[in-house]
Amino acid sequence: MNTKHKTNGPGFGADDLRLPDDIREPVLMHLRDLREKYLQRDWAGRVGFGKRPALIVIDMAKFWLHPTMQMGSNLDPVIQSCCRVLSAARAAGIPIFFTTYAYDPANPPSPHDRKLKMRIPADSSDLFEIDPRLERRPTEKIVYKRYASSFKGTNLHELLANVEADTLIVTGISTSHCVYATCRDATDSVRVIVPQEAVGERCEIMHEVNLLDIDIDLADVMPEKDVIEYLRGLQADS
Repeated sequence: MNTKHKTNGPGFGADDLRLPDDIREPVLMHLRDLREKYLQRDWAGRVGFGKRPALIVIDMAKFWLHPTMQMGSNLDPVIQSCCRVLSAARAAGIPIFFTTYAYDPANPPSPHDRKLKMRIPADSSDLFEIDPRLERRPTEKIVYKRYASSFKGTNLHELLANVEADTLIVTGISTSHCVYATCRDATDSVRVIVPQEAVGERCEIMHEVNLLDIDIDLADVMPEKDVIEYLRGLQADS
C-alpha cells in the first residue's frame, strides 16, 4: 500500500499524523455513511441557536499552534476561521471567552501525567499566551484551566450564567480533547454550536472522528458561514 502523504486533507495538522492519501476518501465516506445510519436511529438531531449566545475560543496559544512544539502543528486555517467568527461575535456584542492552560510546575503529578509527558521548556513565559492574531480585548475573559474541559475546575458555568447565555459557540483546539470535553460538559446546560472550520487539531483522523461524534451526540456542527450569518442577524436586530 502506498502511504505517502501528498497535499490533500484538511489543510492543517501535523504532517506525520495525516491520513494516507490513498485511504482518506474511503475513510471519510465511511464516516459520512455512519452519520446517515445514526440519523436513522434518531441521533444527531439539531438543537439550534438560542437567544443569548456566548463564544469560547479554546487554547489558541503557541504551545499548540507552533509546529516545532511537542503539542504543536500548523493550524493557521483554524486561526483564520476563529478570527472571522470573532469578528462577527464582536460586531454582535456577545460575550467572548478564551481559555489557556494554567501551567504551574509546582502542581503535584497526576496519574494522567504517565499518559502524556508534557515537555515544557524552563522559559515558558509566552507558551500559553493567547495568539496575538486573535486580537483578544481586555473585556474578553481568559479562563485558565488545568484539564481538557473548559468547565472542570473553573468557574465557566457561573460566568455563562452571569451573562445569561443559553448558547455556547465553541471554537479552537483540539477537536478530540479540549473541544470535545468542553462540548460534553456544556451540553446539559446550554445549546452548543461548533463552526466546523473553526476547530481542529494535529491528527486528521482524530479530528474527523471526534467532530462526527460531537455532531451526533453533543452539538450542532455547521459551516462557519452559517454561524456568522446568525451573528450578523443579531447585529441587525440590535
